[in-house]
Amino acid sequence: MLPRTLIRRKRSPSQGRLSRSRRAANLRGAFRVQPCAKEKLTGRRVLLIDDVPTTGATVTAYTKTLRRAGATQVDVLTLARVVRDRS
Repeated sequence: MLPRTLIRRKRSPSQGRLSRSRRAANLRGAFRVQPCAKEKLTGRRVLLIDDVPTTGATVTAYTKTLRRAGATQVDVLTLARVVRDRS
């Protein structure tokens, strides 16, 4: 287990009322991996736990950050999911 592996490197406005594309742009470059964790991530599979993904923007940003740091695979476990009525 690598607690506090991901660090927020910049503040970003609330995602609450943003569109999917605005959420992604809002989080671009927002996270980094602790320098001491990079060695432990290289070549490893990571399990990321997210309580409620809405559009997936945060999970995507986390996953990209972990992969750039050397993780070979990132699996995501969620507790609930937002389903939008498309009718």
